[in-house]
Amino acid sequence: MQTKKRKKYTNLVIAAFTAMLLTTNIGAQSSWMALHKPARNLVVPHKLEREISFLADSICQGRATGTGGNVAAAAWIARKFQDAGLKKTGGSWGHSFVTEKGVSGHNIIGILPGSDKARQENYIIIGAHYDHLGTIDGKLYPGADSNASGVVTMTTLAQMLSMTRSIGKTYGCSIIFVAFDGKEHALAGSRSLWDKISSGALTDPVSGKKITKDRISLMVNIDQIGSVMAPLNDEREDYLIMLDGYSGRSSYRDVLQSCNTMYDIGLDLGFTYYGSANFTKLFYRLSDQKVFIDNRIPSILFTSGITMNNNKPRDKASTLNMEVLHKRIYLIYHWLVRTL
Repeated sequence: MQTKKRKKYTNLVIAAFTAMLLTTNIGAQSSWMALHKPARNLVVPHKLEREISFLADSICQGRATGTGGNVAAAAWIARKFQDAGLKKTGGSWGHSFVTEKGVSGHNIIGILPGSDKARQENYIIIGAHYDHLGTIDGKLYPGADSNASGVVTMTTLAQMLSMTRSIGKTYGCSIIFVAFDGKEHALAGSRSLWDKISSGALTDPVSGKKITKDRISLMVNIDQIGSVMAPLNDEREDYLIMLDGYSGRSSYRDVLQSCNTMYDIGLDLGFTYYGSANFTKLFYRLSDQKVFIDNRIPSILFTSGITMNNNKPRDKASTLNMEVLHKRIYLIYHWLVRTL
């Protein structure tokens, strides 16, 4: 009898513990939905296509630095930053510079402050260049993948992270969103931003203090992220490449893999440039993150790789895969939330 009572008691304890776990899981899932669903709902494939199409349209003239089309793209980005609730620094979205060839360029900068209760004076930079080749010999170079796709990804992430912050997510650092101009002019825009940081000319819009280089903990660059024409595996087109410059596995890679599984995104992930150590090293330093790497700031590049359409008149929005792009944005968003 004692054995039967003990067994019955044990079964009741197990049942109660199981019920508690189920309740906890349901609560956790409900909490996840409440926190992340509004942000994820901002990512709609047809909206991504519409926005990339605008930046790749003839109205933006290929977005060459110093042209009217480039200015039109810059104004569009500034409106996106304003709509996302970002804050200006120095009273302006636009920050001018002059390239080595004497061409005027403009970085567009917006800052999402860290959460009030846990705010620290540390920053990460999320960037994407918006300039391209422009119109050459009467031919328009739209630059849909290079790099309208990266710009739209960045502005969408700004909206998502701002939304999540507004409904209760705590961010322990501030985020500096930058649309770089002058990438095609020897990375003039990213060099200009670094000069501003080094000289103390970039200030926090909340505290008014200088944003110094020792406060920059990470730089994330997004360049050419909308194509599926250069897959990691011939059997799949839903992939994403993250280059971080570290040998072996890193915590950043571990978090990306964890988010890919946890949030059921399921992209094919690559952490080298198609398995080549030499090409990985070369490609890791081709875009705006190079300036920060050279100044010993940990830097990440998200990309879908170079394709036969890059720097060609046929690089149009219609050649990109918006369904895969929106999965990439989901994954980068969740990775950022875990990283901040």
